[in-house]
Amino acid sequence: MSPLHVTSSVDQKDDCERPISTIVFIIAMDAEALPILKRFNLAEDSAFFPGLPWIRYHGFYKDLQLNVIWPGKDLALGVNNIGTIPAALVTYASIQALKPDLIINAGTAGGYVSKGANIEDVFLVSSVAFHHRRIPLPGRDLYAIGRRQSFSMPLLSTELQLKDGALSTGDSFDICPPDEAFITANNANLVDMEGAAVAYVAGLLNVPTIFLKVVSNAIDGGEPSVEEFHQNLAVAMSALDQTVAEVLDFISGKCLSELSISETSSLGSTR
Repeated sequence: MSPLHVTSSVDQKDDCERPISTIVFIIAMDAEALPILKRFNLAEDSAFFPGLPWIRYHGFYKDLQLNVIWPGKDLALGVNNIGTIPAALVTYASIQALKPDLIINAGTAGGYVSKGANIEDVFLVSSVAFHHRRIPLPGRDLYAIGRRQSFSMPLLSTELQLKDGALSTGDSFDICPPDEAFITANNANLVDMEGAAVAYVAGLLNVPTIFLKVVSNAIDGGEPSVEEFHQNLAVAMSALDQTVAEVLDFISGKCLSELSISETSSLGSTR
């Protein structure tokens, strides 16, 4: 069974002629969203999802309409709504309401130093999969893993010198031995709690999606991950914030087909 793709090949005439206009960021935590909200001076619209804790922030940068969707906080406990369920729900609702040209799932991730993922490194993820869904039945095992490819932007990766990452998603912050085995099988060097859920919904609705992940804690670094996450959060988000700005500068004025062109194709094209 071949991997499912977040989006199909960009062959629609509309994609070739119309520059990207509407971008939706799916961001899990307020601390991850805040630097981006400040940089682009985005306005809060807490009434956009009536009756729900989800919050939309919006504004314009160059020719792009920016929307940051944050799942908000649990109404009873007051903590960030993190994990795959809130991520999937807000992704679906945002696509239905805003009809974005591109989704960007931006945030922190744990990284494997042994696989080249160091603190503050920012990755443009090429593939995503689950590691906490274990269904050892024929066919359903691949369904549970749910591997998908992100929208390919080779010129962006080269221009900004972003590292390539394989992302594995689970609903727990810690990693148990069965999770570790699936992460290894997924060839992942990054781990988060939202990416594969965003990819699943975006794939259903055929919306191109990329994943920008900054390493906030080393999974194999020998330090307690929770403490390391809090220690590095500010510097990690500073690195991600700068990268997001550079990504938007690169995207502005381009259509999807331009972004998906490989460096080799671009160099070989006639003018």
